[in-house]
Amino acid sequence: MTTVFDVPADRYIRSLAEELKKKPEITPPEWSLFAKTGVHKEMPPEDPDWWFVRVASIMRRVYIDGPIGVERMRTFYGGGKNRGSRPTQFRKGSGSILRKSLQQLEAAGLIIHDKTGRRISPQGMSFMDNLARRLVQQAEKTA
Repeated sequence: MTTVFDVPADRYIRSLAEELKKKPEITPPEWSLFAKTGVHKEMPPEDPDWWFVRVASIMRRVYIDGPIGVERMRTFYGGGKNRGSRPTQFRKGSGSILRKSLQQLEAAGLIIHDKTGRRISPQGMSFMDNLARRLVQQAEKTA
């Protein structure tokens, strides 16, 4: 059986973002046009579809690492803050972006929230594995 682990992450996340655009529950908040993705960034993302790419990335991360919480995911989406002539220091990513994304995925029925953290629902696992299967079949046809 083909799973998310069988497809390269960059290709999978882009395809998943395209699929999530079709879901009415996944919509970028109005503040996403000018929000940075963390204190370690100097500017907001340039890609107009960055919200869908981030939600797809979060969904894949929950699939791989779940059950997982927002605080632990903040470290995954963090990075080094440029402090001028001083050495860079690690800063966590935005918790608000993660929370809103996870809440939208829960509303779509793709993620379950319980006392251990957030994990993929059976519908979400089926959705993601079917996408992985389609991507592998496309790759076999072109090869």
